[in-house]
Amino acid sequence: MQLKIMPKKKHLSAGRVPLILFLCQMVSALEVPLDLVQPPTITQQSPKDYIIDPRENIVVQCEAKGKPPPSFSWTRNGTHFDIDKDPLVTMKPGSGTLIINIMSEGKAETYEGVYQCTARNERGAAISNNIVIRPSRSPLWTKEKLEPMILQNGQPLVLPCRPPIGLPPAIIFWMDNSFQRLPQSERVSQGLNGDLYFSNVLPEDTREDYICYARFNHTQTIQQKQPISVKVISVDELNDTLAANLSDTEFYSAKSSRERPPMFLTPEGNASHKEELRGNVLSLECIAEGLPTPIIYWIKEDGTLPINRTFYRNFKKTLQITEVSEADSGNYQCIAKNPLGAIHHTISVTVKAAPYWIVAPQNLVLSPGEDGSLICRANGNPKPRISWLTNGVPVEITPDDPSRKIDGDTIIFSNVQERSSAVYQCNASNEYGYLLANAFVNVLAEPPRILTSANTLYQVIANRPALLDCAFFGSPLPTIEWFKGAKGRALHEDIYVLHDNGTLEIPVAQKDSTGTYTCVARNKLGMAKNEVHLEIKDPTRIIKQPEYATVQRGSTVSFECKVKHDHTLIPTVMWLKDNGELPNDERFTVDKDHLVVADVDDGDGGTYTCVANTTLDKVSASAVLSVVDVPKPPIDLELTNQLDKSVQLSWTPGDDNNSPITKFIIEYEDTMHEAGLWHRQAEVSGTQTTAQLNLSPYVNYAFRVTAVNNYGPSLPSKASAQYFTKAAEPDKNPTAVEGLGSEPDNLVITWKPLNGFESNGPGLQYKVSWRQKDGDDEWTSVLVANVSKYIVSGTPTFVPYLIKVQALNDVGFAPEPDEVMGHSGEDLPMVAPGNVDVNVVNSTLAEVHWDPVPLKSIRGHLQGYRIYYWKAQSSSSRDKRHIEKKILTFQGSKTHGMLPGLEPFSHYALNVRVVNGKGEGPASPDRVFHTPEGVPSAPSSLKITNPSLDSLTLEWDPPSHPNGILTEYTLKYQPINSTHELGPVLDLKIPANKTRWILKNLNFSTRYKFYFYAHTSAGAGSHITEEAITTMDAAGILPPDVGAGKAVNPRISNLTATAAETYANISWEYEGPERVKFYVEYGVAGSNEEWRKEIVNGSRSFFGLKGLMPGTAYKVRVGAEGDSDFVSSEDVFETGPAMASRQVDIATQGWFIGLMCAVALLILILLIVCFIRRNKGGKYPVKEKEDAHADPEIQPMKEDDGTFGEYSDAEDHKPLKKGSRTPSDRTVKKEDSDDSLVDYGEGVNGQFNEDGSFIGQYSGKKEKEPAEGNESSEAPSPVNAMNSFV
Repeated sequence: MQLKIMPKKKHLSAGRVPLILFLCQMVSALEVPLDLVQPPTITQQSPKDYIIDPRENIVVQCEAKGKPPPSFSWTRNGTHFDIDKDPLVTMKPGSGTLIINIMSEGKAETYEGVYQCTARNERGAAISNNIVIRPSRSPLWTKEKLEPMILQNGQPLVLPCRPPIGLPPAIIFWMDNSFQRLPQSERVSQGLNGDLYFSNVLPEDTREDYICYARFNHTQTIQQKQPISVKVISVDELNDTLAANLSDTEFYSAKSSRERPPMFLTPEGNASHKEELRGNVLSLECIAEGLPTPIIYWIKEDGTLPINRTFYRNFKKTLQITEVSEADSGNYQCIAKNPLGAIHHTISVTVKAAPYWIVAPQNLVLSPGEDGSLICRANGNPKPRISWLTNGVPVEITPDDPSRKIDGDTIIFSNVQERSSAVYQCNASNEYGYLLANAFVNVLAEPPRILTSANTLYQVIANRPALLDCAFFGSPLPTIEWFKGAKGRALHEDIYVLHDNGTLEIPVAQKDSTGTYTCVARNKLGMAKNEVHLEIKDPTRIIKQPEYATVQRGSTVSFECKVKHDHTLIPTVMWLKDNGELPNDERFTVDKDHLVVADVDDGDGGTYTCVANTTLDKVSASAVLSVVDVPKPPIDLELTNQLDKSVQLSWTPGDDNNSPITKFIIEYEDTMHEAGLWHRQAEVSGTQTTAQLNLSPYVNYAFRVTAVNNYGPSLPSKASAQYFTKAAEPDKNPTAVEGLGSEPDNLVITWKPLNGFESNGPGLQYKVSWRQKDGDDEWTSVLVANVSKYIVSGTPTFVPYLIKVQALNDVGFAPEPDEVMGHSGEDLPMVAPGNVDVNVVNSTLAEVHWDPVPLKSIRGHLQGYRIYYWKAQSSSSRDKRHIEKKILTFQGSKTHGMLPGLEPFSHYALNVRVVNGKGEGPASPDRVFHTPEGVPSAPSSLKITNPSLDSLTLEWDPPSHPNGILTEYTLKYQPINSTHELGPVLDLKIPANKTRWILKNLNFSTRYKFYFYAHTSAGAGSHITEEAITTMDAAGILPPDVGAGKAVNPRISNLTATAAETYANISWEYEGPERVKFYVEYGVAGSNEEWRKEIVNGSRSFFGLKGLMPGTAYKVRVGAEGDSDFVSSEDVFETGPAMASRQVDIATQGWFIGLMCAVALLILILLIVCFIRRNKGGKYPVKEKEDAHADPEIQPMKEDDGTFGEYSDAEDHKPLKKGSRTPSDRTVKKEDSDDSLVDYGEGVNGQFNEDGSFIGQYSGKKEKEPAEGNESSEAPSPVNAMNSFV
């Protein structure tokens, strides 16, 4: 089935209005191909009102097309313009554009006039609009003398501008001599005529450089008026000036500067009229004077102002309505209002209209014998007149054409022939302008041709309309048919829509719409066809849209936007803020899916839009960012309704920063009494902008307002104007009135004075009155200045008085004050408490009783009783140390009290005194008492020494606080097994006179825990504990730390390594049982290789590692093998770097080896001789020392010369042997050390080698290790040297 174009297709719905506009543009774009004969068509021309720059060449445009190409001619002011006769005028080749060369010579004014262009060929003539050429003008102001303007503060003022008339009209603005624009406001503003209006003048308006400037944009020039001087003075200054210098004509105005209702400065009167043309901007203006400055309001009578086209300018003094139409005609009313009244002015607006098109004539292509019509319809106010021209000539004077008929705004053609071709002009005109349109009638006989390019590819997003173009031409008008697919499958009318311009519309394109489409055009002269291709793409979608956000200023916000799109399309994603580009700010960062705004500020609020674009579609999603913060401070504080004790404060809230204001806090400053100090006055709701404030007299008030929202308070507003209230008598009296004597014979009356705010007036004083409470005396009064104390002298001691203090000022007295009771001065009490009795409760607590003293003897306010107590010394004691007395005070009238914290078994003395405000009275006689015995403290120390197989020796010091007479000691002890479980407790009583005890019948090699108590008759005191171990066997080896009574687990500590290039010395400390075998394990640090193990000979605590690699980090640890195996923690060391040889290794030279062998042989012979002689001389020094002691192994070594002698631990108290301690008697027994330094070689000159071994003259008794590198304890020994020869 084939689908043909229907002449009138009405299927389009309202939802496809943009599509309709597109199609209409396509229809209007259908033109006769330029290779076919056609009348001329004007394509470009200069504007009707053509204002030129007189400094540049004049270019008058006129371009046209046609077949054959048209020729051009011009008229000027209605007559033929012969351009060949004017050497300054040329016409562009192939064009009708004129170029008038006035830059070399000639004047622009010479070529002013009305120009019209005609384009003509054999088929007709087209004409341009009448082009009115005028040169722009920027004339200077006429010279004038401007007198200074002197006027009174508050008067109105109009500074005239009256700019020269230029072409086009100038733009007016006011500046000063520094080219700074003058500030404008509701009070001062510029009118539409350029004058500067002052509703009322202020002193700050005084200046000598009010300058009006006129800018002529066309010539880019600015003209300046002479400066105007304005001086604003007070009434007194004005009268003096008038009397001295000025004439009446020089004085601008004589109106009063008092407040006045509004009056209009412009327009004048109560009504005026305004006329505007349709489509222009309607500007209505009302400027009023008055004091205070009036506010302007606008209304439209019998109607409303158009919402989207109404704008207020110049502080609402100018009302503008854009795109005005006849419907905007009517009466507009401006109202000027201030607190003293209101006036209004009515402006009657009439909207006229220059002609505008309803239907403009269109080009008409007909084939011979066809019919057609040209329609020309226009409207305007008044209604325009329609006239027709043919080829630029009024149709009335052209030859008759039987094929046409003119019927008003329509020309009807019938049975046209080729001679009927022509260009018709329609002119619609009224008094406000004209319209001119060219439309040709072209009679052709042409077979169809398709103008759309062959095999055009269309790509369309799924579910959107697809428009396949088939632009065509033919005469008569061809019919269009569409087919789909190679086999010519027909299209169905219910799915497709065909338009008059040949376009095929698929209203909702689907994936199956993809394919090849064929367009066929036919008329009676032939047929043409064309193929196009359609592809359907998946739509771009935003699958994760940005979300609305509300953040506080200074925080960070992130918007997310994830896009899904057709895989064959490449999208671009961009972010907009308020439909514009993002700010160029490093705080805004955009990555693939996110927009991040850091450190958000107020200006960042707005609408953020994510826009995803492809070549075929565009989608967007928006979110609003609301930046919240504390409000901006209120502004425009104003004081009204000013009364003696109240005032109304009003203000304008500042920006709430997107968080509603919840309240306003009003504060005041008393600038007279407390300048700079603000006090809270009131608090009102966030919806209020006024508050009625209660005021105090004689205060110079200033107010400020702070706005509060959910995010905190704003900064305070600027201070309001000051308001000084009238003085009045004080309305309150001083507070905190007291009467207390500072001496026994006076009464000091004090009070808290009124502050300046409370004084209510000048001359603040106080009337101080007093009399005895219990007497019949009259009130005694005195007036004092603004002080806070008055002293009454000569009063009896501690007598009650009635007191009152009344405030007064220059206006009068405050209300009668309240009476307050006080007392005259106190004196020391005269009597001591009697019948003091002490009841000892226990060894640390006693109770004291006493009789109260008579009230009269206290001579003041009773504050309580005070007990002094101290430890009493015997009369025979020679200890003259200062006795420390302790004090306890009991408040009020108590007659007994407890003395805690006494020491048992002690003698005490005490006395009691009464206390008043002046001090203490005399002391009662001392009472002596003693406390009974108490339990003692723990013994001061406990030491356990001399451990053996079955006994331990205990030594102790008595308790530091026996708290009585010691009767005996109790020793409890129990064994502790290897799992730290406690055995049965054994009990032993020891006489009190003992400080040493040998405990026998103990188990060998057993740890015991001891508890030691002291006793008095009151019982046992607290205990001291210790632990100790008996020895293992008959050798009497002492376990570690027995002397200290502490258990020590075997351990290796203080592992250190000293490294050289290829070796290292390892040393450690050991605590624990003896007879263990040590080993050293080492390896390269950070590697997984197994530990290398070296066995240490004996139980020494050092070892040398050799054969290490230079510059290598090693790990090392030490272990012990015995009853319980354990390993130390690891240490890491690094060997030194390898030393590079700078010369040939001399050790490899043959001559050097021979020399060294000779030297070695010589040294060997000398050593043999020396030792033979020495052996003949007697004992060597070490042997002598061995003979002097029963056991040479236990002798310590002196550190100063390396010899052996008495051991001293004055330096660090470390024992000679690592891990064991020297007993308290500072002797070392055989059983204390079974492995002394003698085992490793020692002698008179014994010293340590670098690997920790000893070098000396003595040969050890143990089997020695073979020498390893630097580690050797035998090499220096002559004895070993001798033995090597045996």
